[in-house]
Amino acid sequence: MNIFNRLADRFAKVTPLPEGMHHLQSESADKKPYRVHLRLRRDGSGLFIVNAATVLHLNPTAAEYAYHFIKGTEPAEAAKQIASRYRVRKNIALEDYQDFLDRIETLVTSQDVDPVSYLGFERVSPHSADLPAPLRLDCALTYRLPKDTQAKYAPVKRVDRELTTDEWKSILDTAWRMGVPHVTFTGGEPTLRDDLPNLIAHAEKNGQVCGLLSDGLKLADKEYRRTLLQTGLDHLLFLLQPENERSWQALEAIMPEDLFVTVHITINRQIAADITATLEKLAALQVKSISFSLADLSLKNELDAVTQRAADLNITVNFDLPVPYSAQNPVALETEEDEVPTGAGRAWLYIEPDGDVLPAQGMAENVLGNLLEDKWESIYR
Repeated sequence: MNIFNRLADRFAKVTPLPEGMHHLQSESADKKPYRVHLRLRRDGSGLFIVNAATVLHLNPTAAEYAYHFIKGTEPAEAAKQIASRYRVRKNIALEDYQDFLDRIETLVTSQDVDPVSYLGFERVSPHSADLPAPLRLDCALTYRLPKDTQAKYAPVKRVDRELTTDEWKSILDTAWRMGVPHVTFTGGEPTLRDDLPNLIAHAEKNGQVCGLLSDGLKLADKEYRRTLLQTGLDHLLFLLQPENERSWQALEAIMPEDLFVTVHITINRQIAADITATLEKLAALQVKSISFSLADLSLKNELDAVTQRAADLNITVNFDLPVPYSAQNPVALETEEDEVPTGAGRAWLYIEPDGDVLPAQGMAENVLGNLLEDKWESIYR
């Protein structure tokens, strides 16, 4: 029998740990850094989120093990508490807890390990309808764009004001209390907000994993780039402009940093003609992750060949990331026309610059509420 079901099945019901969010960030010099979040539910079960990417379901016993792991409880003390709560021998509790620690250590420090096949964990679909809170918030700080930027799909006239720094901090705090571990700052161009480093620092202080969607040009400045990294930026979705040499120079400056980078390309006919050369150039810069949008839906049939070429170059194509405005974003490319993306409003929410909440970017006809005026519970429900 699975060790995480053994204790729960054998003994009388135990009062679960209080619901809430707990997190741990490891920055060991000799091991791969990682960040994990444990979202304890009212019934004692939990969601264990590894590096804002892998989501596992834990029954109440496993959730307690995860709780002690995050709190840094010594194995002997954790076994003592588990043995007392579940009326089991300490040696059995210690054996199970140590086994749990070994599995978690493998999961958080290894790449491409399937937690289901190799570790016996139950993976949760990121589109699960019963998530108690979304896994990610996409926060559009502004719809302003750099000068001379052509972005005809950006809704620059949709909102009449931008939230203040304190209002955004309040939203980040509310999201953390509700159990949202991951935020992405987007726009428009979010680096046009002078308070971006401040907001990243605030989310980092909460314990949230922070991402940024940007054209990256401002990050070409070493001082600004280091400021964002030092305040807690975890990953970047870099909006590559293949025809712009400054864009390539910025990406070349960013790639050596300790920052996970996904490159996004909005494909039009001109870019499509040179996409193979573009992918080869990205591979030479050690880019390992990419996403696409289409400026022209008629190019959709060419995506299979582009995706295959990326795979040949060991570049992973991602389809569930926030993206810049274009005719077709990666999520929409996997759905029928006008169909709501599966994860919209469940796995992620999109917040406009004035605080309005949408299920996903571009779904302006489905305003769920405003985070300055409406309760979180009513918005998510």
